[in-house]
Amino acid sequence: MNSLYFIIAIPFIILYINYFVRLKWRSAVKTVFFILVIEGALRKWILPQANELIYFIKDFVLFGAYIHYYVLSNSKRKILFKNYIVTILIISFTIWCFFEAFNPSLGSPLVAFFGIKAYLFYIPLIWMIPNLFRSEKELYSFLRFQLLLLIPVCILGILQFYSPPSSPLNIYTGGINQSIATFGGGDNNSVRITGTFSYISTYGVYLSVCFGLLIPMLFKNNSKLWLWLFIIELLLVIVNSLMTGSRGVVFLEILLLIGYFGIQFLNRPARTFHLFKKFLLLIIIISITASIWFRPAIDAFWLRTTSNTDVSERVSGSFFEPVEFIKYTGIEGYGTGSTHQATPILRKTLNLPIGKLIPIGYESEMGRVILELGPFGFILWYGLRVSTVIALWNVYLKLQRPFLRQLALIAFLFQGIQCNAPIVFNYALSFYYWFFTSFIFLLPQLEQVENWNQQQQLSLLHHSRESNLEVRS
Repeated sequence: MNSLYFIIAIPFIILYINYFVRLKWRSAVKTVFFILVIEGALRKWILPQANELIYFIKDFVLFGAYIHYYVLSNSKRKILFKNYIVTILIISFTIWCFFEAFNPSLGSPLVAFFGIKAYLFYIPLIWMIPNLFRSEKELYSFLRFQLLLLIPVCILGILQFYSPPSSPLNIYTGGINQSIATFGGGDNNSVRITGTFSYISTYGVYLSVCFGLLIPMLFKNNSKLWLWLFIIELLLVIVNSLMTGSRGVVFLEILLLIGYFGIQFLNRPARTFHLFKKFLLLIIIISITASIWFRPAIDAFWLRTTSNTDVSERVSGSFFEPVEFIKYTGIEGYGTGSTHQATPILRKTLNLPIGKLIPIGYESEMGRVILELGPFGFILWYGLRVSTVIALWNVYLKLQRPFLRQLALIAFLFQGIQCNAPIVFNYALSFYYWFFTSFIFLLPQLEQVENWNQQQQLSLLHHSRESNLEVRS
C-alpha cells in the first residue's frame, strides 16, 4: 500500500480498533447499515483513490462485531438454534463451501477467498440481530432512522436524473471515463441514477428494501410529523425507482404490494380492506404528484418497458442455465469463487495458478452457483434459501402483534419473490437478505418480550387496585 492509501486508511483503522477494543458490537452493526448507504459516495466522489479499501470498511467493522459477539462476549444468548432445518442447512453448506475451496480446478485454495466471503460472510447476522434489538419500540426507532436516510439519498438521485451524463454527479465507482447508462429516447434520453451507491443494481436493492419496510411503517400508529415523512419517503422511493430504469425493481415493488394486501386480505379481510382504502388514496395522491413533477421519469421508464420485451426471457433463462451447465460441472464444479468477478485480480496480485478454465459463458447467479459448487452445492444453497422463505411464512402465521406480523410478511415476500436473485454476487442484496432472514428469530423473540412486559404491567395494575381497595376498607 502506498503512502496515500496508508494515510487514507488511518481513520478507518482507528475506527475499527475503537469498536474492537471498546466491545460495542451493537454500535458496530448499526454503523454497518449506515456505511452501506454512504459507501458508494465515498468511493465515487470523496476518496476515489481508495476505492478498494473503502469497499471493505463495512466488512472490517462487521468482522470486529463478530469477534466480540461470538468469541469475547459473555452473553448466554449468542446463537438461537430455534429453526433446526435452517441451521443444519447452513452448517452443511458451510462445510461444502470450504470443501470446494480445495477444488483442484481453482489452482490454489487462496483463490476461494472472495467466494467464501460472498457466500458466508453475512450469514452470522441472523443470530446477532435478535440480540441487537431489545424491544419492538427499539426496532421501530432503528427502522425509522434508516428510512430517514432515504430523503437526502433520493434527492441526490433526482439531481442525477436531471443532470447530463457528463455531470460529476453521474459517475460509477472506478472513474469518470466509464460510459454512463441512459434510457428513454430522443429528447427524453435520461441518466439511469445510482444515488449514493456505486452502481444501479445496488441502488435498486436499497430502494426495494426501503419500499418494503415503508408499507408496515405507514400503518403503525405514527405522529403526524412521522406520517408525512413516511409519505414523502414513499414518493421519493417510487420516483427514484422509475429513474433507475430498472424494471426488476419496479416489478418487485408492485409484487410486494399485491402480495402484502392479497395475503392480508385472505387472513383478515375487513381490516385489510380498511387499510387498502387508506393506501389507495395515498397512492392516488403520490401518482398525481409524480405525474406533475416527475413526468420525464415516467415517460422514460414507460418507453424502456414497452420497447424492451426481454424480461421474461431473462427470468426464464436464469432457471434454465443450471440445467444446461450441469453437463460441464461434474460432481464438484470448478470451486468456490471460480466465477467471482474479483478472482482474476486476486490471482494476478498473488501470482496464483490460473486453474482450469470454465468452457462456457455465464450470466445468471443460478448458473454461476452450479458451476462453482456443482449439483450438490447448488441443492444445498437453494434448499437453504427455500427453507428461509418457509420459516418466515411460519413466523408470519404465528405472530399476533400487528407491526411484527407485517414485518414478517414483508420479509417473506421479499425473499420469496427473489428466489433466484443474485445474493452471492450483489453485496447489498446479500446483506439485506440475511437481515430479513434474521426475522425468523428476532420477531418471535420481540413478541415474547412485549407479551411479558404487558403481563407485568397488568400485574402491577392489579396489585395497585388491590392496594387501593385495602386502603379504602
